[in-house]
Amino acid sequence: MRSIFIVFFLVSVVSASAQQSWPEDLIIAPEKSNYVKTSTHAEVMDFIKAIQSKSENAFVFTMGVSKEGKEIPVVVLSKDKIKNPVEAKASGKPVVYIQGNIHAGEVEGKEVVMLLMREILLGDKKHMFDNQIILFAPIYNTDSNDKMEKGRRPSQEDSPLEVGLRENSQGLDLNRDGMKMEAIETQALFASVLLPWDPQVFVDLQTTNGTWHAYSLTWAPGYQSSGHPATYNFVNNKMLPEITSTVKSKYDLNFGPFGDYYLREGWPPKNFYTYNHHPRYLVNQFGLRNRLSILSEAFAHERFYQRIHSTYRFVSEILEYTNKHAADIITINKTAEAETIAEMQAGAGSLKKGVRFKMAPLKKLDNFITYDYIQKQKADGTTENVRTGKVAQYQDVTYHARFEPTLEATVPSGYIIPARFHKLADNLRLHGIKVETLTRSTTLKGEVFQIEKFEKAKQAFQGHAMAQADGKFVSATKKFSKGDFKVEIAQPLSNLIFYLLEPQSDDGLLTWNFLDEYIETSKVQNKPVEYPVFKYINKTN
Repeated sequence: MRSIFIVFFLVSVVSASAQQSWPEDLIIAPEKSNYVKTSTHAEVMDFIKAIQSKSENAFVFTMGVSKEGKEIPVVVLSKDKIKNPVEAKASGKPVVYIQGNIHAGEVEGKEVVMLLMREILLGDKKHMFDNQIILFAPIYNTDSNDKMEKGRRPSQEDSPLEVGLRENSQGLDLNRDGMKMEAIETQALFASVLLPWDPQVFVDLQTTNGTWHAYSLTWAPGYQSSGHPATYNFVNNKMLPEITSTVKSKYDLNFGPFGDYYLREGWPPKNFYTYNHHPRYLVNQFGLRNRLSILSEAFAHERFYQRIHSTYRFVSEILEYTNKHAADIITINKTAEAETIAEMQAGAGSLKKGVRFKMAPLKKLDNFITYDYIQKQKADGTTENVRTGKVAQYQDVTYHARFEPTLEATVPSGYIIPARFHKLADNLRLHGIKVETLTRSTTLKGEVFQIEKFEKAKQAFQGHAMAQADGKFVSATKKFSKGDFKVEIAQPLSNLIFYLLEPQSDDGLLTWNFLDEYIETSKVQNKPVEYPVFKYINKTN
């Protein structure tokens, strides 16, 4: 077998001690092309087949099959040669799930996952699976990966020359599908990975959309909104700052919290804003699921090899950290889950949690680095901000990355969904939520929500006219029939249940048009309409 000796110059993703000769079938497309090409789906599959043949510590399964018939591969790396979730659970080790290519134009994660497979299975990083089980999904958005064109992501300046589409072959953004779960890929991810393997850590590898800060990579934790704070606090206040410090001291790379600034606010920047809190984003939903999660965003304006380097270092240090703190991670998640169940159970009928949120300042960022701008006068006498090639450092920049509730609702003991609205129950089950079916008629006390105002967005988002309901809760006693669905709040995914089913939630099933037909045919424009999902608090027979 012919071998190629890999020498990374300028920026090496493999340290000098780890440089070695790899078989040709383990050389990835960027390495073969001097970093002007990214891997096709066929090349990823060939790489996985090759590495599985060379290591007994790799097990491969198919998450699902895309609309166009492409397999979505997952590679399990383990010291114990684990081949299924039962064995993983029995090992007592946490599962860490790392995913690339959710947007097929943001390709660094796809390549880095393959590099790390190579290093962990056959190189000098075998210690990384001593205390954990690693699941790698390099090419989540399979269909759109190969629909490559030049100039598709201008901020990446044709580095690599061609990349795929953002959306999947259904036209859906896979990072906006976490609640409605319409995409084939989302359903496959939950059914084949998240529910059976129950990852304790979720890492999503992406690339920024263009703001000219000067960080080689930015990150965000899962914003838990109405969830338990422990997972967010551990990731945001301990894990990510330590990793950021490590990559700076070891590799002189500048990492920092994810965000954007807006030139319309003036220069120099006074504010830096993270992204939304909504659990439609998979990283955020993991917070509601009482698990750790991290968003990685490589800096789009750096060259492809640089983005690979930054992402490689980040993921490597994440895995070093999770391997070292494996027991702590299990404890944090288990405690968050137990405390969530206890809180919801004890607080039923009195505890209030947010259902709508606004972004608020979190802290000041000192030594904030960004490419600088100067003001230039235009021919018409007005001025514009023009970017220079100089990196500047600014103090006292407000980081907006906290979310305050603007509307709260009372946590119930559970919810009743009439049988005719089975699509709601179907969605909950896709999420892994326990949904029971009433075996006899039951009378319950609780609250109904009277919809007094129902609005839908004029502009479509992800194929939906996003809906919002306003009104009031009214105490009620109602009788429900055999065949209706019952959802107890006291279960591990209680915060997710609350967010999905509350009528005024900013990312619930009502938001995503699951109830439009019922509400609109009930002539809500003329009279109040009862939200069909009942909140029960005190149960009676």
